Amino acid sequence: MVKNVSIVVFFCIASLFIACQSGDDNKSISQTKDEGPTAKEILGNKNYQAIAFGGYRMQTREIQPTIAELKEDLRILNALGIKVIRTYQTELEHPRNVLKAIKALKSEDSNFEMYMMVGAWINCENAWSSQPNHDKGDFEYNKAEIDRAVEMAKTYPDIVKIISVGNEAMVRWATSYYVHPKVILHWVEYLQDLKGKGELPKDLWITSSDNFASWGGGDSTYQVDALKSLIKQVDYISMHTYPMHDTHYNPSFWGTLDLELNKSKEEKILSVMHRALDYAKKQYGSTKDFVNSVDPEKEIHIGETGWASVSNGLYGPSGSKATDEYKSGLYYKLMREWTNQNEISCFYFEAFDEPWKDANNKEGSENHFGLFTVEGKAKYPIWDLVDTGAFKDLTRGNKPIVKTFNGSYPDLMNEVQLPSLLNK
Repeated sequence: MVKNVSIVVFFCIASLFIACQSGDDNKSISQTKDEGPTAKEILGNKNYQAIAFGGYRMQTREIQPTIAELKEDLRILNALGIKVIRTYQTELEHPRNVLKAIKALKSEDSNFEMYMMVGAWINCENAWSSQPNHDKGDFEYNKAEIDRAVEMAKTYPDIVKIISVGNEAMVRWATSYYVHPKVILHWVEYLQDLKGKGELPKDLWITSSDNFASWGGGDSTYQVDALKSLIKQVDYISMHTYPMHDTHYNPSFWGTLDLELNKSKEEKILSVMHRALDYAKKQYGSTKDFVNSVDPEKEIHIGETGWASVSNGLYGPSGSKATDEYKSGLYYKLMREWTNQNEISCFYFEAFDEPWKDANNKEGSENHFGLFTVEGKAKYPIWDLVDTGAFKDLTRGNKPIVKTFNGSYPDLMNEVQLPSLLNK
């Protein structure tokens, strides 16, 4: 009898061991640990404010931000109320270092909370050459970008909540690298298949971040069958809208109306910035109309929108007069208010100024979309947070967070120009 019991016990233990081993081999990533909120719970939730983040401090991306510098920036963003950040390309060490920085901050403070949308850059065949083939993707480059994004999602399932396949990769004005929607569709289906096999967390959301027109919200020539299939395959739509750029390219909303001539400078600018917001709302609405004609349940969030504070080109004093800290501050507050009220996530562009983007033109607008300067000064949109002490004891480059213009509103307004009359 004892002998028989021993045999039974032996087989029970052996069976349990085999079952455990088999379970470990087949267990999906999403079952391995507590991963916190899902993408579905984060997106559209005003308690999870989002922003685009690079953190590059030099005029070249060859000098990558250190993990210590990234931790410094992430503490600042956390004080700003940011819980979700967006990166753009996996080829460089940047996104991996951001993930390491977040992990370190979480280990230092159990209350620190930050999540990521990892972007995989997508190129067409012969991108950045004189003969780009927009109908076909650069398979080797694109696969490497996707594979690295997959590896990050597997390694950091508690942080990586979204993978974005491409950034403005379908819009035709991206003449150096844009692709046909079928190329994006291929990689989205690839990632969704990995989720289905349990090789990626089942709650990881897959999208592509692109201009509103690329999602069918403008020119009907974009509304091809491959785009419709892509809309069905992504977990949500990440669309971009930039009224600031269209103060030059489509300035129908931009300018002072005759009936506003007797208003104060601040009132005139507030009116035109409300029209800028309405312009963004219109692009969101037209995109929603098309997307929901294909998939009535598909969520649409804003993957990028922003307003530069400096331009010596099309948007500055010699152009549409759109760029200054006052107008950027109004746009930031209006956009946050509208998206929060309507349960739309907004990955505002962007956290810090990044001088590499137009390295040979210090005052080029692309260098000046940040809410903070490279030195860590808080621009007008967030002066109020400096006043409340949100950034107390925080630094960037060992410098405290202070206001631009030394906090002088009159000095700020001296640089603000009114746009021209709308009917002229």
